[in-house]
Amino acid sequence: MIFDDISLALQKGRKKDVEALVQQAIDEKLSVKDILNKGLLAGMDIVGEKFKNNELYVPDVLVAARAMNAGTSLIKPLLAEAGVESIGKVVIGTVLGDLHDIGKNLVKMMMEGKGFEVIDLGVNVSAEQFVQGAIDNNAGIIACSALLTTTMGEMANVVKVATEKGVRDKLTIMVGGAPVNESYKKSIGADIYTPDAASAAEQAAKTVKH
Repeated sequence: MIFDDISLALQKGRKKDVEALVQQAIDEKLSVKDILNKGLLAGMDIVGEKFKNNELYVPDVLVAARAMNAGTSLIKPLLAEAGVESIGKVVIGTVLGDLHDIGKNLVKMMMEGKGFEVIDLGVNVSAEQFVQGAIDNNAGIIACSALLTTTMGEMANVVKVATEKGVRDKLTIMVGGAPVNESYKKSIGADIYTPDAASAAEQAAKTVKH
């Protein structure tokens, strides 16, 4: 089945094969939704699972994600026509004072792999920018990353600003990064902490599925 072929090519990070197979599926008038769900997202799910179990490493995930992006860019215009919507919107960024982005980029890819539309605010993002970004884009989730103990305090400000702006109850605030843990999440009143990118995407998907 061509969907399995797409999934396998994606897992191996074969960008050209993914493009060719997705194009073939489009030419054969197969359902765009199926190309996305049974091919691309199914493949990315396996990549996420293997990454979580340390069977794949960061470079493997980056290559797979590049293959996935190549495939999704071919079907994006068709998805809109078919009325296929993302499962939700996430605003993501690395907090103010922090310029690390590999972890953030992995989470972004894993979330896109679950069907989210991800608005990436980049690095050095203030609490104000996170919350305003969520309001402007009508996003239900804010995902903050910090790699330094000196910058993780900004995550507490994100919760504070969301409360001040009266949107705290509409937002799921996720925190992650090397110095962050479950007890820190509780202490600042954030909603979700996960130790790795794949679990972050799974938890985010759970919040929209109830």
